[in-house]
Amino acid sequence: MAEKYNKLFNEFPPVSTQQWMDKVTADLKGADFNRRLVWKTNEGIDVQPFYREEDLEKLDYLNSLPGEFPFVRGNKKNSNEWLVRQSIQVNDLAEANKKALTYLMKGVDSLAFVFVEATELSVVDLAVLLNDIQLDAVEVNFAGNCCSRKVTEAFAAFVKQGNWDPKSIRASVEYDPFGKYALYGKFRKNQEHVVENAIKMIQSTSELSKFKTLAVNGKNFGNAGSSIVQELAYSLAQGAEYLTTLTEQGLEIDTVAKKMKFNLSISANYFLEIAKLRAARLLWAQIVKAYNPECECSCKMTIHAETGSWNKTVYDPYVNALRTQTEAMSASLGGVDSMTILPLNAIYENSTEFSDRIARNQQLLLKEESNFNKIADPGAGSYYIEELTASIADQAWKLFLEIQEKGGFMAALREGFIQAEIKKMAAKRDMNIATRRENLLGTNQFPNFNEKLDQEVNASVFAPVDLTLEDAEFETLKPYRGAQAFETLRYKTDVYARTNKRPLAFMMPIGNLNMRKARAQFACNFFAVAGFDVLDNNGFETVEEGWKAAQEADAQIVVICSSDDEYTALAPAAFEAIAGKAIFVVAGAPASTDELKAKGIANYINVKSNLLAELKQYQSLLNI
Repeated sequence: MAEKYNKLFNEFPPVSTQQWMDKVTADLKGADFNRRLVWKTNEGIDVQPFYREEDLEKLDYLNSLPGEFPFVRGNKKNSNEWLVRQSIQVNDLAEANKKALTYLMKGVDSLAFVFVEATELSVVDLAVLLNDIQLDAVEVNFAGNCCSRKVTEAFAAFVKQGNWDPKSIRASVEYDPFGKYALYGKFRKNQEHVVENAIKMIQSTSELSKFKTLAVNGKNFGNAGSSIVQELAYSLAQGAEYLTTLTEQGLEIDTVAKKMKFNLSISANYFLEIAKLRAARLLWAQIVKAYNPECECSCKMTIHAETGSWNKTVYDPYVNALRTQTEAMSASLGGVDSMTILPLNAIYENSTEFSDRIARNQQLLLKEESNFNKIADPGAGSYYIEELTASIADQAWKLFLEIQEKGGFMAALREGFIQAEIKKMAAKRDMNIATRRENLLGTNQFPNFNEKLDQEVNASVFAPVDLTLEDAEFETLKPYRGAQAFETLRYKTDVYARTNKRPLAFMMPIGNLNMRKARAQFACNFFAVAGFDVLDNNGFETVEEGWKAAQEADAQIVVICSSDDEYTALAPAAFEAIAGKAIFVVAGAPASTDELKAKGIANYINVKSNLLAELKQYQSLLNI
């Protein structure tokens, strides 16, 4: 068998990088290689069209195994196992417990109790909330508006009363005072108070070695529109700030590092997200090592991944399930320790039994049917993923050092540096969505023509989350969704249509068959994004015939769809026939545009249009 393989391989001599480049150059026929084939990401990374083994020669971490420092290949040696977490909103302790037991029977092994109202839990309260939950087999997490220090102390006492082995208990409290500072703009008391709380929480759970009392909510950066590199760099800087602050107060680095958990968002950037998680562990290991821990195990980064909200949509919400599925794949392949998949409707209403079941099963399918949990670091050795890991690590480290030069996370936050950089990136991404360089399926591209929102929607769904306190010390982070501007636009049409006729965009295909079909389809998608009704047609022999059909349909917008050459004669003829009785639009960017504008034709739509701005203009013309 070996001889056969050797002979087979000998028939295929190696191909050098230069030979590949020569072939690519020839196929491009003079086109610029970098413009046509190199993907320039928001992270400042130039992704090449192909990678080769030689690209790995400069990477010095490849000799490590899974479970070994610097943990780029994961914290686990023999598997890629992660905990399936599901969140429960707590309004009533007994009802939350009932729901938790139901989830556990359906495959969940990590629970997050999210408190909406400010709550101080006692040992008695925990006995109700955690009744019949085997803490040595299930991870429990407390988040939201529960008093973190009180919960921590009560939980430690509860475990002691229950005679569980404290070393076997996996749990966490989402205590992230520096992260909240970024959202609220000030501490409710002062920084000394929150640091004192953190110290006492760590000390009160010293016997609970797997209890995480400090959270770094990097997801807040991702959900505010940051790039992958920014989310990672700012999360690392925030984590380092906790390490420095608490060790300066006398705590050991091993103690502090082992009490921390990073909560990161996962975006739709499939391979970059896999690489981000690997790069995160690599960099965090180096940061903790700089504090001289006694055990390299303290350098492990515990990561909880949550599917991001930035790219989720109110319209066509079932697409959210497709988005979260690829995000969950990225998170699992990247080696997270636990994961939450947001239900498909989570951004605009309380989750339902159906949406909770779908979200839960998305993870279970990856485990039980796809075996994503079986192989440690499945992306290892992939030229592409390894190169992305190194590139993200390099870019994030540079940004991390820039923050350190400013005095660290808190100093950079007070200076406004972090917020300004995220706003700059978010504005770039917003423009990409407005011009459809970044697609949100069902929102700014290929909308569901028949979808209407007839019920009232809370205005907060379409607005950024602003938690800024009075007398805030700086401009705060405001998480939002990239789709909100388009959703506001479309919802405005839906509200208008409740008491008025919904605007109709009528397609007037004429002339060249291929061009008219393509442009009619483009124009239908264009106007449907704003919630307008659209009417496509097979084609018309004359503009008079088309205008007559448009009048019969009671159209407010008429879009002529033809070839560039034919527009020279057809567009003026249609414009004159319509005579201002409807908004006339040309689909395309013909060479004769200046001549057509001189004749009074003002409206053009094409792939370079700012979709958002132009649809707002059409709404204004229609008095919506």
